[in-house]
Amino acid sequence: MLSLLAACTTAPPAPTAEKSVSSELPKAGGDQQLNFDLASGTYRCDMGQKVEVLRDRENANHVRIGWGGGHYDLSRNHSYSGLPRYEDAGSGLVWIDLPWKSILLDGHRNKPLASDCTQV
Repeated sequence: MLSLLAACTTAPPAPTAEKSVSSELPKAGGDQQLNFDLASGTYRCDMGQKVEVLRDRENANHVRIGWGGGHYDLSRNHSYSGLPRYEDAGSGLVWIDLPWKSILLDGHRNKPLASDCTQV
């Protein structure tokens, strides 16, 4: 019986080298902030919401957001993670801008307004 149990066990798999995630992300600038080259346009979000994004090609630290019938100028805030985070202090809007999906937040209440936004 003991020989049967011994035959069923295997040695743990040998450790493998993990793929470096940083090689897949764009390089951060000298201030460790990531820069993605994303297009302007309409972003469709969950629950049928949409956000219009107009990027300033002269200054990547600014975007204009169309949301809820208004337009808001947001400036990039440096984030600890280095991910693009744009904010408008007056309205409290926060746009987190990623290539795979973006999110619009109410910065005053720390709640999402539009999630899983992807460009159409």
